[in-house]
Amino acid sequence: MTDRRPNILLVLSDDHASHAISAYGSVVTHTPHLDAIAERGRRVDNCLCTNSVCTPSRASILTGQHSHKNGVTTLHSAFDASLPTFATQLQAAGYRTGIVGKWHLGEGEGHDPQGFDHWEVLRGQGEYVDPQLLSPTGVEIAPGYVTDVLTDRGLAWVDSLDGDEPWCLLIYHKAPHRNWQPDERHAGLHRDPLPLPHTFEDDYSTRSSAAHLAAMRVADHLTMHDLKIDPPTDLSREQLARWKYQRFMEDYLDCVAGIDDSVGRVTSWLQERGDLDDTLMMYSSDQGFFLGDHGWFDKRFIYEESMRMPLLVSYPRRIEPGPPMQQLVTNVDLARTILDAAGAEPHPDMQGVSVFPQLCGSTAETQDAVYYRYYEHDDRESHVLAHYGLRTDRYKLIYFYNDGLGHPGSSTRRFVPEWELYDLRTDPNEVQNIAHDPAYADVRGQLTRRLWELQAELGDEPHPDQPHPSTTKD
Repeated sequence: MTDRRPNILLVLSDDHASHAISAYGSVVTHTPHLDAIAERGRRVDNCLCTNSVCTPSRASILTGQHSHKNGVTTLHSAFDASLPTFATQLQAAGYRTGIVGKWHLGEGEGHDPQGFDHWEVLRGQGEYVDPQLLSPTGVEIAPGYVTDVLTDRGLAWVDSLDGDEPWCLLIYHKAPHRNWQPDERHAGLHRDPLPLPHTFEDDYSTRSSAAHLAAMRVADHLTMHDLKIDPPTDLSREQLARWKYQRFMEDYLDCVAGIDDSVGRVTSWLQERGDLDDTLMMYSSDQGFFLGDHGWFDKRFIYEESMRMPLLVSYPRRIEPGPPMQQLVTNVDLARTILDAAGAEPHPDMQGVSVFPQLCGSTAETQDAVYYRYYEHDDRESHVLAHYGLRTDRYKLIYFYNDGLGHPGSSTRRFVPEWELYDLRTDPNEVQNIAHDPAYADVRGQLTRRLWELQAELGDEPHPDQPHPSTTKD
């Protein structure tokens, strides 16, 4: 044990699927520097996003609140930057706080970062080359490739600090967000043919309408802006789909390689400063991403590849290397976890739980189920329908209520509500919807009641069309 408070370093990428990290068993790439975090500490296997879209997830990470609580339900929602965050709590506890990178929570008075002593953030989605950086002094065009620029700026801020007070640095990368532009050093690293996911040709035969309506298919919805070069002209439809998958994945994984090298730079910098043992270093992404799984790219759905976030954590002074952590964790839990590690008080309005004891070796359960809700119904690009549900260690229950309810970016079209249920133990790829299987009737009833209870515990309103489980206590 030590009385020294840890430095906090959170590296967050954008749309980085855990199955594109070799520590998680990736078969398409190798990420030695990310893997090293897990080797020094822990790999969290069930870190789950509660609303798999960039802006809502970033708001939940900062505030420790679900989307209905912090008000950021869609990509087009306004974020109230005066809300308490783990940064404001750390700042009040004497930490120096800084953020460099993708903010994506709005710009201008009331939306720019608060709770940070230093901030330089990308405007909107940001540019891959020569990005615009917004700070309290205005807008600057920073020459160079965005991953390198953000890494340089973040480390330079910490190096500029005087005194012994601990610091918290957030490096929020743009990569590997669409349209996946790698730098020259990493371009072309993944040109060898890549294996197709087992579910690439999923026909959605047991699913509800939402899977059929979603406009995220690799075969049909990648644009020339994504692909960047013309395909051969003599390909069949099946061959063209495979060509598009290879082309998109090459650039995506090359962007990931740049992130991995950046993490290696940060780790070496910590070692050179003598800070590695006393820094809580965390790597994650704002959500997962479909890498051809079920034939898709993008995210938004509650399905595993979209919902699952990577989370790799090291803090050698307190966290001993151990087996992968299996307890359920969400992006909402990160705020309380960081504050717990720092010995700082969470704000009373924060939801979630601290999983710092579990990272340090506790085998206690964190929560029996996690809640998910996607609001941006039938948006004009992906057309994913609104839904919510819960995930336990074995089951996933989903209610597609298919109604925008006026949330920003949603359409006014409504569709018939539908249910899905998956047994993750027997069907980890989620291809067999068992919601209407009589053998699972009792399971569905129990999960439906637990969903209603979980919504009440978290203060969320069920959709009016959701049937009330009559045996649930008020």
